[in-house]
Amino acid sequence: MVTNPNFFYVSPEVYLERERVSPIKHEYRKGRIYAMVGDKKPHIVLNTNLATLLSIHLDDSPCLVLTSDIKVRLEEANCYYYPDIAAVCDEREINNTDDFILYPVLIIEVLSQSTESFDRGDKFSDYQTCPTLKEYILIHQNQMKIEALRYLLWFDGGHKSTKSLSGNRLN
Repeated sequence: MVTNPNFFYVSPEVYLERERVSPIKHEYRKGRIYAMVGDKKPHIVLNTNLATLLSIHLDDSPCLVLTSDIKVRLEEANCYYYPDIAAVCDEREINNTDDFILYPVLIIEVLSQSTESFDRGDKFSDYQTCPTLKEYILIHQNQMKIEALRYLLWFDGGHKSTKSLSGNRLN
């Protein structure tokens, strides 16, 4: 992300109003708006296949799988992001018609060269403020590697456990 020294704060309400009529998607982070670049074909195919498999897997559950056209609202971090895939299981989300979700349990991001640093850094930190998030999965589109970052709740807050899947082995 490129920061502008002449920063002009945009409220979440103004962002949402503009985003609803914009022909392109934008993410919102702490008063700043960032245009999103369109995905390339391998990224789209991977997202579609993952969303389909996850939907089939969760078919008999109360959960709903959503693709990159829905925003996640992170109230504490003051952000709106478009994850590649999100899953919600909270009843408040299932019949909600808002253009964003508040209670994801799973977020999947497909990494590219241009997004990997942000997805692992500031975006990951922002997602950690979501109290319902149980798993943040990073998928490498140019190699056979998946990283699952799981959250286990303890009495003193959160604890992060990381597993990495490369090829057919869990490390």
